[in-house]
Amino acid sequence: MALKKQKFVYDFEKPVVELENKISEMKEYALSTGVELTDDIKRLERKAKQLRKEIYSNLTRWDRVKLARHPERPYSLDYIERMCSYFEELHGDRKFADDKAIVAGLAQIDDYSVVIVGQQKGRDTKAKLHRNFGMPNPEGYRKALRIMQLAEKFNKPIITLIDTPGAYPGIGAEERGQAEAIARNLFEMSHFTVPIINVVIGEGASGGALGIGVGDRILMMDNGWYSVISPEGCAAILWRDSGHAPDAAEAMKVAANDLKNLNIVDEIIQEPEGGAHQDADKAAEIVKKTIIKHLNELLKIPVEQRIEKRIEKFSKMGAWKEK
Repeated sequence: MALKKQKFVYDFEKPVVELENKISEMKEYALSTGVELTDDIKRLERKAKQLRKEIYSNLTRWDRVKLARHPERPYSLDYIERMCSYFEELHGDRKFADDKAIVAGLAQIDDYSVVIVGQQKGRDTKAKLHRNFGMPNPEGYRKALRIMQLAEKFNKPIITLIDTPGAYPGIGAEERGQAEAIARNLFEMSHFTVPIINVVIGEGASGGALGIGVGDRILMMDNGWYSVISPEGCAAILWRDSGHAPDAAEAMKVAANDLKNLNIVDEIIQEPEGGAHQDADKAAEIVKKTIIKHLNELLKIPVEQRIEKRIEKFSKMGAWKEK
């Protein structure tokens, strides 16, 4: 996923993209004409590297929200394909349907036999409709639970990949028990005896994310976001104008660093320079190494202690007063 192949560029990315396009043009010119431009190209490459570093080290929270939604960002199946030597997808909730916004199945990550559950978006219009824009219905969460129960039965660690703008809010979803399906997952996941690792690879919005987001460790990509509501939704409520989404993102503190400081996220996974969409292979390699590190740690903790720590972790989230 080289930068020059990008079809979509955000405004804050344009200066470095334009510079790198210029470098590509100079290389092609030098190759075709034989003109010596090596020193000029190296100088511009150093400048591009420094510019990229400056841009991506000073991103606003809204910039990171936009990067989490980048149309070329790796999705769950992209990570699964790169991390796993084996993946057998399982389908259906055995009650209503097979929700394509949730992918789940048995997988092999190096020496670990695991179960992976992820939220999947689509890239083109047809795929987006097929995957319902990454917004699961109740049957998606019930499918996820059914397959996580298999993990519990056969003592396999659970890895969840979170990337959703929220659970589907349609009338049909509510009629089929959207809230109950998510609540059931929260309850069941809190008591599973197998290790559970949640990874926010992109968007983590509301109960749609939390429906597969209870675990022993919560990991988060550097350019992901995680909150009880989307910035647009928050802005529509507070300002009655979704155009205030950048202000809402700042106020809600949705970025990985914010959530690490609030003790919600256990570790931030640093992405390749410029974002995971710049190099999906490297991003997947980093995610894989981080998952394996935490699996090694969790498998050494006794089961009862692990469950106790998991419940304690989520009980500490938020602030409240008792009278």
